[in-house]
Amino acid sequence: MSFGLPPRNEPRLTYGGYLKVRELILLQHLLSDPRQHDEMLFIIIHQVYEMWFKELLHELDTIIERFNADQPLAAHRLVRRCIEIERVLVDQIAVLETMMPTDFLAFRDHLMPASGFQSFQFREIEYVSGLKDARFLKNYDPNSEEHARLEARLSQPSLADAFYAMLRRRGFNLPEVSAASGGECSANSDKQAVQRISELKRIYQDSERHYELFLLTESLIEYDEMFSMWRLRHIKMVERMIGSKTGTGGSEGAAYLKKTVERQFFPELWELRSYLSKKSSGE
Repeated sequence: MSFGLPPRNEPRLTYGGYLKVRELILLQHLLSDPRQHDEMLFIIIHQVYEMWFKELLHELDTIIERFNADQPLAAHRLVRRCIEIERVLVDQIAVLETMMPTDFLAFRDHLMPASGFQSFQFREIEYVSGLKDARFLKNYDPNSEEHARLEARLSQPSLADAFYAMLRRRGFNLPEVSAASGGECSANSDKQAVQRISELKRIYQDSERHYELFLLTESLIEYDEMFSMWRLRHIKMVERMIGSKTGTGGSEGAAYLKKTVERQFFPELWELRSYLSKKSSGE
């Protein structure tokens, strides 16, 4: 398979050249000695995760641009794409679970002190989605590109910030929050949260009038839910492989991961479900 017509005196573009296949398949370096068969699988799975993380960040940044341009349907289409990518992230765990615990333990010690906890792209996804915790910055060299990228994400509007800003431009009376606050209001937070929920209810109370926003809101909830499902599936895989052992980077392992499951990107969108009532013909 070849792609395109090359400029004069230049070689024709090939599948492998376009995708840098030679470079890709040289990026798997096993550390175990003697070599352990399943280390190759472990490396490739996590490299693929990082590629999907890159794609998610690409999509999330564009979704924010669509919000800023008041294009809810265009944003909705890309949120649906993110959801399907999340399904792939969940399904990949089943491939990893084809390893026996003893096979993983045969090369696990060679991974220390590296840990998935250190994935800066994963932290970027959390930050851009609204979970901004500056404490994670300490895991990266202050002079590194990773630290600079995460620091920038902390100061930039999150997915929720851009969504609520779009709603304000459409007449919803939603209080503004600081882009660096991680979605938390610095003053009168409880009162402002109630106000946001009250305004967001309008989307559901008159879903036909706000149909574009209704579709988008439901997809944002599903995006949030699927991320939690990936966390939960990851926990069960870790327990299956190492039980209650600490993580390779020194974390509490599965015990730490369990603390993250309840984290939500859009807490008000979840909370408003408690305030919805049956729609009547008089509404």
